Amino acid sequence: MFPTLETDRLRLRELTKADADGLFACFSDERVTRFYGQETVHTIEQAEAFVDFFAYSYKEKRGIRWGIEVKERPGIIGTIGFNAWSPKHKRAEIGYEILPEHWRKGYTFEAITKLIQYGFDELGLTRIGAVVFMENEASNQLLAKVGFQREGILREYMYQNGKAYDTYVYSILKNN
Repeated sequence: MFPTLETDRLRLRELTKADADGLFACFSDERVTRFYGQETVHTIEQAEAFVDFFAYSYKEKRGIRWGIEVKERPGIIGTIGFNAWSPKHKRAEIGYEILPEHWRKGYTFEAITKLIQYGFDELGLTRIGAVVFMENEASNQLLAKVGFQREGILREYMYQNGKAYDTYVYSILKNN
């Protein structure tokens, strides 16, 4: 059964086909995808394919992705989850995106904080990593605020629109 997580203002829940419009709104917005390492989507079918991809990833224990929903407001404002989840090695990488009209309201901070707690307490992770474009100042600042430590630079690690970008690599450890 897929876990639903709650914070004071948010519900992190399983994504369904009904969320295709919300996923499309996120992943078709170049302001959201410019630091994502993935091309902007152009069709609702591409957004629907995300739901299947996330469900398969969870089934195979490779990742887990939640829709971010503001309580008392139907529809997602973004997603958050773990990629490169390795139960054997007790680690995963966090990833997230949120619609621009919800930036700078503390929602992503709230969701990340909940996810870190869930990862350590429920999934038994000892390390949560993050890979972020060096130019993504908001995400770099957010991860530092949450307690992630910058470990180094991965040179030409991610491609966006056919161009290689350097990224920072971060981690937070359970026992730190």
